[in-house]
Amino acid sequence: MSLKVIGTGFGRTGTDSMRMALNILRFGPTHHMLELSDKPVLYKRWINLAHGSHADWSTLFEGYSSCVDWPSAYYWRELIDVYPDARILLTWRSPDSWWKSFENTLLKIMKRPKDKNPLTHFLAENVFAGKPDDRDHAIDVYKRHVDEVITTVPKDRLLVHKLGDGWEPLCAFLGVSVPKQDYPNKNATVDFQTKKSIPKKHYT
Repeated sequence: MSLKVIGTGFGRTGTDSMRMALNILRFGPTHHMLELSDKPVLYKRWINLAHGSHADWSTLFEGYSSCVDWPSAYYWRELIDVYPDARILLTWRSPDSWWKSFENTLLKIMKRPKDKNPLTHFLAENVFAGKPDDRDHAIDVYKRHVDEVITTVPKDRLLVHKLGDGWEPLCAFLGVSVPKQDYPNKNATVDFQTKKSIPKKHYT
């Protein structure tokens, strides 16, 4: 199955809401870190990739039509070439807003023992050079990532979807009608903190 949409945005930029939105628009199922919760075989494949195994994307995205969030967003450069017909999304929020959300959610997981969180530990080491808790450094990484995506992906292939943009720009970009239902609002910080949205097996 070939990917239709590739998300390049960091976690905590509205990726879970985008996952739900793409599913509603029938561009799913959409791969997301949360999707690995109850899929240990798929999770193991991503761990193997993090440890240096060959990237068999058709196997890693088995059953999925789109992807957003980490871990796939870490490999965005490879993916945009492997799937040249896919549309590219960059979910975005202001750097300060992103840090505040990241600090209160994912950072707490990244700081847990490696053996309990091998995939998030991999992201902490490779996305943030082992310094995810350094605010200035993390924000700089975030800004550089946004700039790299915008300067690398052809403009006619990319949508920068800002937090709060809702259906209209997304549907126009994908060439579909706007649904009657509200745009999803999933995985807010308060939900994350109360563990309503954290996978029980692999993301805790």
